[in-house]
Amino acid sequence: MIGFLRRVLRPAIAILIAMTVITGVAYPLVVTAVAQVVFPYQANGSMIVVDGKTVGSSLIGQFFNEPQYFWGRPSAATSSAAPNGYDASNSAGSNLGPTSKALIDTIAQRVDDMRKANGGGPVPVDLVTSSASGLDPSISPAAAEYQVARVARARGLTEDQVRTYVARHTTQPLLGFLGEPQVNVLELNLDLDGLLK
Repeated sequence: MIGFLRRVLRPAIAILIAMTVITGVAYPLVVTAVAQVVFPYQANGSMIVVDGKTVGSSLIGQFFNEPQYFWGRPSAATSSAAPNGYDASNSAGSNLGPTSKALIDTIAQRVDDMRKANGGGPVPVDLVTSSASGLDPSISPAAAEYQVARVARARGLTEDQVRTYVARHTTQPLLGFLGEPQVNVLELNLDLDGLLK
């Protein structure tokens, strides 16, 4: 029995301890240190700071419903602290399928609300459907264009002036083909308010 413990158990325990130290301590420390040196903004959550105060992250959407702001994708990540969604601690989709009456009614209501606020015409799908995470920070350029007239009216700007802001916050696909063009809503709204530096 003692021979078995020395031959099998001791090496198994030694490997467990070694792998715990390597994968649970050393590797995370090295990755964190490299990230802090090479990509400090991203490693710290891509936080947006205005006048010394953190106002959000460029990676997590926020709720906007005032006419002078661009509105993001609806969020199903709701909680008592965030009844309008975008609760990062409760990230989730609605889990409603395409034949769900509740989903169909919700989308129909959102389409009506969008048309009332922005005028007629086809409503871009990302303005009336939530994503799987419920935290999308960006909308499509078509969704931004759909809102340009409303934002311009509310801010007393021309539509071309507002389009200039939209263009500044539109990112193109990585390497020209990975992903889709998108507009970061929080950054765009902060820039319109003159707060983004």
